[in-house]
Amino acid sequence: MGSGLRSTTAVAVLAVILGIFLFSLSAAAPSWRRRRVRSQAERSNNRLGMTPPMGWNSWNHFQCNINEQVIKETADFVASSRLSSLGYNYINIDDCWAEMNRDSKGNLVANAVTFPSGIKSLADYVHSKGLRIGIYGDAGTKTCSLKMPGSHGYEEQDAKKYAAWGIDYLKYDNCNNNEIGPKERYSKMSKALLASGRKIFYSLCEWGQDDPATWAFKIGNSWRTTGDIKDEWESVVSLADQNNKWAKYARPGGWNDPDMLEVGNGGMTNEEYRSHFSLWALMKAPLLIGCDVRSMSNMTLEILSNTEVIAVNQDELGVQGKKVKSKGGLEVWAGPIKGKKVVVLLWNRGVFQASITAHWSDIGLQSSTIVKVRDLWKHYTIPNVKGELTAAVDSHACKMYVLTPQKQ
Repeated sequence: MGSGLRSTTAVAVLAVILGIFLFSLSAAAPSWRRRRVRSQAERSNNRLGMTPPMGWNSWNHFQCNINEQVIKETADFVASSRLSSLGYNYINIDDCWAEMNRDSKGNLVANAVTFPSGIKSLADYVHSKGLRIGIYGDAGTKTCSLKMPGSHGYEEQDAKKYAAWGIDYLKYDNCNNNEIGPKERYSKMSKALLASGRKIFYSLCEWGQDDPATWAFKIGNSWRTTGDIKDEWESVVSLADQNNKWAKYARPGGWNDPDMLEVGNGGMTNEEYRSHFSLWALMKAPLLIGCDVRSMSNMTLEILSNTEVIAVNQDELGVQGKKVKSKGGLEVWAGPIKGKKVVVLLWNRGVFQASITAHWSDIGLQSSTIVKVRDLWKHYTIPNVKGELTAAVDSHACKMYVLTPQKQ
């Protein structure tokens, strides 16, 4: 056997040993870490959405009653308030911004009455405020309002137009789809966006009809897991349960979306809005404000501006918190965040105040673990807590904590 062959054999043996060693490390790694490694190979190639998007969307409050002045004034407020510094950077125009028909070249055209300056001019204005702009489209032949053309058959042309306008975010709805499979329709726009020459966050608004959590990560950055939200307590409760089912599929680059925030629109109490916001943050849902920020109350601004709750949503670990205990409308939700910490939500869905307990066994901690407890709404810290965490929680309210294990 020549020296060259012996050298080659030695290298091969070393490679096998190294491979076994690396495989062992991977197998021993926490499941969330293995999932992240896999996700980088599987995810959409735009490299956006490493944390859930934050911003504002026009639909929940304005629906079709939008115009460029509303968008500009919203951008002005977000940029001049603390909202932009907290991460609310997308200003998203929903349905009804375009003319009912395309132009002679097949292009989408902004409504001449409500958006007379055009989308490119509006995008330039929003960008001048240090913000990003989003727009709405549909994977069918018409949008849900029936007031705009859909993009079916025009995916490449529309994606190029969005890029030319300077669009940063596309919400892509699911109406009037002629029963064509969603994977086919949504994949076409994904490829068109990637080929457009601009990085555009891709939000699939498929309503969870075909279980997009199981396949959409390869083509988009977020996917609706539910139908539309309403400014009602029952809606928040229902959507939280529906979204919880898909918790394991959320990860950096792709997020479960139980629809936009209703905080501040007037249909719920402040305690209910606080629960709504806390749950969406824990579930790593997109935090898209849905009220008229120009006239919102100080309490609404306070809820939306809670830096400690936002930090949970934006945690780089990217693991969606989930329901771990439920009995008679009293629930414990929890999930890991960076630094071996655990976020815990005690949620009272019932009609009377009640005591709720999270045992360490419920939330993945050893019974002997001593933690420091941080209350994210009252902003105080409780040292040296062991075994369980109990609190009295008002009806439709929640308590939200971050638990930090202490060295022993």
